[in-house]
Amino acid sequence: MIIHVKVKPNSNEDKIKKTEVGYEIEVKAKPEDNKANIAVIKLLAKHFNVSQKSIKIKNPTSRNKIIEIN
Repeated sequence: MIIHVKVKPNSNEDKIKKTEVGYEIEVKAKPEDNKANIAVIKLLAKHFNVSQKSIKIKNPTSRNKIIEIN
């Protein structure tokens, strides 16, 4: 499954919101040293009830990410 995600780092809380074109994810982590991407993977794994290893980020440096979930 491929989903489109807009990530907002430095948020007050970690949350996932479904939008018309994909998902909007807010994470507390800062966008440095891959911390925000790791937080996104953890949230998505919990939300979709899959392992973290089954989630791959196609474009890790962009806020608008394409995520593949196996």
